[in-house]
Amino acid sequence: MVESSTLAAHEIDAMMKRIHAVPIIETLQMEILRLDKGECEGFVPRAKKWDGIYETFHGGLLATIADTITCWAILTKIGSEAKVATTDFNIRFLRPCNSGVRCVARVIKAGRTMNLSEAQIFDSDDKLVAVAQVNYIKLD
Repeated sequence: MVESSTLAAHEIDAMMKRIHAVPIIETLQMEILRLDKGECEGFVPRAKKWDGIYETFHGGLLATIADTITCWAILTKIGSEAKVATTDFNIRFLRPCNSGVRCVARVIKAGRTMNLSEAQIFDSDDKLVAVAQVNYIKLD
């Protein structure tokens, strides 16, 4: 069950339907922990097959997680049916990660066309692994 203190049950249902229609969710075994207006929190377990060269969680996959979770945060503000695309993305890796990750994303600004969000990625010890900012354009 997804936690929320600001979204109605029908809004959560619509978001979860949209989320589970995206194949990367199943591929990464991503679990949505919380959806609130302008926020999303998710968890991805670590799998050895996703390691990078140093046998830690691959940075490209951490970026994919940040991009995905920030998108869901945006959609809680502009509507689960909205069509959006990433226009630019920045991530800073702060430490290697040898565990599953929890990603917490929030909307910085939701506009008519452009929508800016940020994400923090934590390891299983709640140590900050990476931070990201992602901008999305609304296509419809």
